[in-house]
Amino acid sequence: MSQAEARLARSLSAIPHGIVVFDADGAIAFRNKVAARYLSARHSEALVDEAIRDLAEGVLADHAPAAPSRAVDLFGPPRRALVLTAVRLEQRSEDLGALVLIDDVTDRRRLESIRRDFVANISHELKTPVGALGLLAETIGTEDDPEVARRLAARMMQEAFRVARTIDDLLELSQIEADPDGHHEDVPIPGLIAEAVDRVAGAAAQQGISIQQEAVPVALSVAGDRRQLVSAIYNLLDNAVKYSNSGSSVSVSALTDGRSVEVRVADHGVGVPRRDLERVFERFYRVDRARSRETGGTGLGLAIVRNIAENHGGSVHVESTEGTGSTFTLRLPARMGGAPKATDG
Repeated sequence: MSQAEARLARSLSAIPHGIVVFDADGAIAFRNKVAARYLSARHSEALVDEAIRDLAEGVLADHAPAAPSRAVDLFGPPRRALVLTAVRLEQRSEDLGALVLIDDVTDRRRLESIRRDFVANISHELKTPVGALGLLAETIGTEDDPEVARRLAARMMQEAFRVARTIDDLLELSQIEADPDGHHEDVPIPGLIAEAVDRVAGAAAQQGISIQQEAVPVALSVAGDRRQLVSAIYNLLDNAVKYSNSGSSVSVSALTDGRSVEVRVADHGVGVPRRDLERVFERFYRVDRARSRETGGTGLGLAIVRNIAENHGGSVHVESTEGTGSTFTLRLPARMGGAPKATDG
């Protein structure tokens, strides 16, 4: 192999797409590393090998001037979506062979699906209260009874608050995604919890729910963005309050094993059905839509928590029993050099 050919082979191997080059007789002359996994493969990937050879044979036999393509879906695991495109190689009307390009469009399809779902969801979330505001405004304009007008005005305020809350959560989620690193510093866990509890205290009192803040060692801290971390704990508390029954309690605690810090928010509310446990952190996903309308939930709070956890190299998960309650655990890397061992009191 000449120096030029070696350089070309290295360049093609560095391309993230799969590339297979066939000579004029239909034999494989070159394949890069990405394409190699699909050739002479077993199981579902054998479908890709077959499609590659069929497309190459087609353009060589038919002297096709166009670039035929074929979509191949692999059901995995993991699931992947590929688009194969074949091009006939020629020079001065002489057949040199064919090239097949393998493009993995899995992430693009997933992002497009997320975008479509997001547009549909946000359209629905805003259309409902905006429509209600229009109807209420029309009704109040023709209402002569002051008491009825007062109730309609109060309802308009609720719907306006719902729209504002949705927009605020969208802006917060957008900001977190746009600036995932934030401003990291050493942040004491007791201060984060106290600030989050203070923010949710008013809503909890209105619903007759008590917040039990367990003792947390003063030295317990994490490295992160204070604003984001307060928002994460607040959203866990706010979610617990929304889905708890009046007269019950919500507890928040923290503990560490020296490597990570866990902030736990537990309630004795309606709980989450097993089928919904994997989806509660999705945007706009609600277990109980009727209750969310009553409480003004936007369906974005737990998505915000998940994004913040991931921004800090952590995670969030839930354990729940329907009708008994839920425990959400926010796990974050402990600050190096902090207290080696602490408990939730």
